[in-house]
Amino acid sequence: MIDGLAERLQQMRQKYDLSQKTVADRLGISPSIVSGYETGVRVPSTDVLLKLAALYHCSTDYLLGRAAPTDILDVSGLSQDQIKALEILVDSMK
Repeated sequence: MIDGLAERLQQMRQKYDLSQKTVADRLGISPSIVSGYETGVRVPSTDVLLKLAALYHCSTDYLLGRAAPTDILDVSGLSQDQIKALEILVDSMK
């Protein structure tokens, strides 16, 4: 079992106001499997973990307890100039 995974999965689902059934439908699994993940009875496969991270707009590292949710910033869709501007802004705040 991965320490804290079940709690983080439940928190992220609730953050996005999704039911276990909705999550299950989006992942192509049954709601009882989602429940098992959130109670710690089951551990998601790597494939499912990647899908959960995409669904919850977070990293797998966050779900696995290896990073804080604020450690990740999704810059997909931004130009290199925009990414550089964000890096400069973040560096100036440190």
